[in-house]
Amino acid sequence: MPHTFHIPVLGLGYSIDTPLKVARYGISSVLSIVDDELIERMREYHSQQLHLAFLPILKSAGDSRASRITAYLNFLADAVSRQVAQLKKQAFEAGSDICKYFELLPEGSSLKNGYELMMDYPEGTQKERFQQVLRNEIKAGAIDVNIMAKVDKMNVDAELTSDESSDALAALRGFALSKLSSSVILSAGMNPRLYSYLAQFEDFFPDKNGHVRKKIILKVSDFRSALIQAKFLAKKGLWVAEFRVESGLNCGGHAFATEGHLLGPILEEFKARRSDMHAVLFALYEPVIRQRNINMTTPPSQRISVQGGIGTAEENRFLMRHYGLDATGWGSPFLLVPEATNVDDETLNVLAHSREDDYYLSHSSPLGIQFNNFKNSSINAQRLGRIGKNRPGSACTKKYLCNNTEFTEQPICTASRAYQHLKIKQLKSQALSVQEFQQQFDAVTEKICLCEGLCASTYLKYDILKPKESKAVAICPGPNLAYFSGIYALDEMVGHIYGRLNLLEKIERPHIFIKELGLYIDYFQGELQQLYHHVTDKKKKQLQHFKLQLSEGISYYTQLFNEIADEGDDHLNSLQMQLNISQHRLDQLQID
Repeated sequence: MPHTFHIPVLGLGYSIDTPLKVARYGISSVLSIVDDELIERMREYHSQQLHLAFLPILKSAGDSRASRITAYLNFLADAVSRQVAQLKKQAFEAGSDICKYFELLPEGSSLKNGYELMMDYPEGTQKERFQQVLRNEIKAGAIDVNIMAKVDKMNVDAELTSDESSDALAALRGFALSKLSSSVILSAGMNPRLYSYLAQFEDFFPDKNGHVRKKIILKVSDFRSALIQAKFLAKKGLWVAEFRVESGLNCGGHAFATEGHLLGPILEEFKARRSDMHAVLFALYEPVIRQRNINMTTPPSQRISVQGGIGTAEENRFLMRHYGLDATGWGSPFLLVPEATNVDDETLNVLAHSREDDYYLSHSSPLGIQFNNFKNSSINAQRLGRIGKNRPGSACTKKYLCNNTEFTEQPICTASRAYQHLKIKQLKSQALSVQEFQQQFDAVTEKICLCEGLCASTYLKYDILKPKESKAVAICPGPNLAYFSGIYALDEMVGHIYGRLNLLEKIERPHIFIKELGLYIDYFQGELQQLYHHVTDKKKKQLQHFKLQLSEGISYYTQLFNEIADEGDDHLNSLQMQLNISQHRLDQLQID
């Protein structure tokens, strides 16, 4: 890829059409394919903007979910292809998209060096030939898709088996049948049924030349789970093209905390065991591929990238250099870049003036997984308003997150008005103290409707909100966004990533490793508080292991920062004091 960073998936709507905004500049991005209603409306909106015919795919049509996803992905592929073709025809003039393409590239790339050399050439035939060589090298950024593996509600479709009609499998089918040559990012844990379904589509296997049209990327939080998942796939002849290591608590969206394993030690393990893992996986993969009459003597490439909490060019360079990474992911900061993502004006202005304590780890998600939240979102105001009117909960129109059968035969969503009414009624029937009732009431009513809330900002930005549709915006930035104050142009954010300018100059911001460590100690403290209410030997052992991993992580960082300081990065010496403070704070948290 032309760039060494990508834009990860951002909620449902925030990056739903990011490829239309950045792919022509060679920047890869990821969109969610969870919500086919949002996807269909985006296809309609952008078709109208481009004066293209739009034939709707009705919900009542057979296999409508997969068909809508395929149609939208094909639309994106065609639209980006046209953009790149138009870009290649442009003159190399100041302010043109073709110049912007090369100017956004990282310093030191051969393509950018060639562009700068060409611009210094005198006018003439030789310069024109040079320009044509550069035009031929232009490559669009990847249009990748994300599927949360565990968000897999079962559906009924007369034309499909019950498995094939489930949300995750239908989404995968929509991608697999599209004309895209890109990657599917599988996140949020392993779904054996979904992983096995990949083998139903030829595009995930190499052709006779060894080329794979659709690649598999796993978003992982540690080496062990990465290897287990990749082995499962390799035995089916499916190769993992990239592992995206994500900092569990320092990324936006749902927070998947590890068992106390910190990002630095996790990356160190990937670095140390990368070649061994590559060999193990190829040994499982090659015999299966051979059965398909494909002889492959050289293992396919396998990239490793990291995302979550990266904030400066210095951190970006260090991570790539020290751990031998192929790329990094920058997500939340792009919420402040209107050229790249969909944030409505009101939410954008609030984000741009937010403070560190406006971001917090919540229990707002109906999935029962902790969720990075923003205090000043309009959906939080809506939630409190509904509680004040004694009507907590949401209408639940989309039903993507229906997974609770506590009171009903059919699963319902814990953010729904139906569930919260039944749960509060149950609480009132129990002999709870005032304090305990309020605690449980708050836990029930903290849930918010993500299906609508994570789309609302997109509808507001494009002014396509339907009558009676909720205007309440849910947004889930990582805590790193607190240190970015402003609204930025695309070239400013890309320039910040590559160190051409510093958007955080004079901003006091903790190092990525220190910030994550602090988040994990906060998390550990919260788990201890829960332990005091529900003491079990199993939970005690888990927390003892968790604390040990944190202590070992601090020891790792102590040694690492000493090595870096010896290499001349003197300012990192101050991090030792922060590590000492963190260790002292951890020592104060006693399990017994």
